[in-house]
Amino acid sequence: MISAQTVKELRDKTGAGMADCKKALEEANGNMDEAIDVLRKRGAASSAKRADRDANEGIVVVRTAADGKTAAIVEVNCETDFVARNDEFIAFTDAIGNAVLANDITTEDEIWSTVADGKLLGDLRNEMLAKFSEKIQIGRFARLHTSGHITEYVHAGSRLGVLVEFGGPEPSEEGKALARDVAMQVAAMQPMFVNRTQVNQEVLNKELEIYKQQALDEGKKEDIAERIAQGKLGKFYEENVLIEQTFVKDPSKKVSDIVASIGKASSGDVTVTAFVRYNLGER
Repeated sequence: MISAQTVKELRDKTGAGMADCKKALEEANGNMDEAIDVLRKRGAASSAKRADRDANEGIVVVRTAADGKTAAIVEVNCETDFVARNDEFIAFTDAIGNAVLANDITTEDEIWSTVADGKLLGDLRNEMLAKFSEKIQIGRFARLHTSGHITEYVHAGSRLGVLVEFGGPEPSEEGKALARDVAMQVAAMQPMFVNRTQVNQEVLNKELEIYKQQALDEGKKEDIAERIAQGKLGKFYEENVLIEQTFVKDPSKKVSDIVASIGKASSGDVTVTAFVRYNLGER
């Protein structure tokens, strides 16, 4: 028996109609991920990219060392926007970001055990809990260290943060400006991968299956549907692979062109090696 709540959850994730969602869940025996695939194959889902949304408020803190070799990004959650905009909460999240940047922290417990301005962060959290009577927690965090260079970007009132790691020489001032443009690209266009080598076969097989099924449903023959599916992979790469995306600030260029320009401005070959993108409440 598929509950109304489960149907609503699928509708919220996909934008598909309630009847379509109920039928998809029945075909998938209640499995949410399989039901999403059923809807995508039918073209009923409104978008290929789905993410569970967390209702929590909070701040995404981004910190980068002066030499650009180490950086940290932390999502600190609270329950209301009122608390997220409070100066004391902002100072608290700043202390967390600085602690993750300065220390080789790998677990949340290590964060709360770190001393900031002579006080344990765990004790500071207890003070925040007592003051605001809200749930306050670390949503997620990451710390990058590189022999290359890391560029940061923060957008939307500290609700969206990005770190991009570049391999290659120290960028010139012009190169740093272009690197920030790449970080803005990650923020705006939500790539899933840096380059094609990061796209695993399981993801490709899933996309091919969906494209082929859509073509078959349109009445195409098996061999033609197969060719159509292969052709659509190019569009998948263009949308989801960072260096193959159209550059948002100049649609006549690809992001790979901007990366090449960073290298030219910095007298050496430059590559994008990794990125981290945190949008508040998105998992």
